[in-house]
Amino acid sequence: MVMQIRRNFQITLPAAIRKRLGLSIGDILETTLKEGKIIIIPKKAIDADQAWFWQKDWQNGEKAAEEDLKAGKVKKFNTVKDLIKELDK
Repeated sequence: MVMQIRRNFQITLPAAIRKRLGLSIGDILETTLKEGKIIIIPKKAIDADQAWFWQKDWQNGEKAAEEDLKAGKVKKFNTVKDLIKELDK
């Protein structure tokens, strides 16, 4: 697809690309140069109070927990008292 640089050096992303990537007005795009090419990468903004969840260590823990759940490596308790007894062991 071909785009044209317009006044103020603005470009318009073709509709097919916007639809395929699910882009909307106000979305954030990162631009970089690589080997003489412009690369545009969609980015998502994360609220500062939620940033901890997306840290690599936390995401690794989430992945490990998900694997444990799938493998059945979990204990289930009928009451909170039963859970506390297990934790006290």
